[in-house]
Amino acid sequence: MQVNMMIFPDMVALDLIGPHEVLSRVPGWTVDLVAADMNPVRSDKGMGILPTVTREKAKPSDLLVVPGGAGADIAMLDPSWLDFTRTHAAQAKYVLGICTGAFVLGAAGLLKGRRAGAHWQARDLLSQFGAIPSDDRIVIDGTYYTSGGVTSGIDAALRVVGDIEGEDRARMVQLALEYDPAPPFDGGTPFTSPVHIVDAILEQSVERRAKREKQVAEAAARL
Repeated sequence: MQVNMMIFPDMVALDLIGPHEVLSRVPGWTVDLVAADMNPVRSDKGMGILPTVTREKAKPSDLLVVPGGAGADIAMLDPSWLDFTRTHAAQAKYVLGICTGAFVLGAAGLLKGRRAGAHWQARDLLSQFGAIPSDDRIVIDGTYYTSGGVTSGIDAALRVVGDIEGEDRARMVQLALEYDPAPPFDGGTPFTSPVHIVDAILEQSVERRAKREKQVAEAAARL
């Protein structure tokens, strides 16, 4: 399996690093980090990530992975990234969008009529790309996998490994990582969190939401 993980400035690092840790542990799988050029890519919180290949030199994808974050909102308006996404998704056996990475897939015209997930503060906007938003943590529609929120990338990657290589292989990777989540607090979703916590997050992100709405509307208008 050739796994190509797209990386672009201002993506959320964990959207990339979590799935990378899972996918790179599967025997026989090659994982490349694909960028516009070979310069380090800065995540939204300042982490520098080194690409392994450029878009032009990337091998054909068996599995295409798209991370999310503010960088995905920019990438969904970038013709070069959209062309890359369309080309590689067309030849890939599987496509995995993490968090708001689904918006890049949507802007590329790949989610029309498909169920899809994304971060809870943004997933309703997927409908502008013709997608059917889902609150599920992992959403599978044919060979397209999307997921809600930053930490869901690990779960989604394990699901992909299980579906391709079998449950035993996925369980081996999970055990090797000792992945046994036990968060200190209940409420990792808007449905399980106290109302005042949800309201506080929404209040903090009013400007971000308004900006994203404009970016999604622009990307959807180009389809």
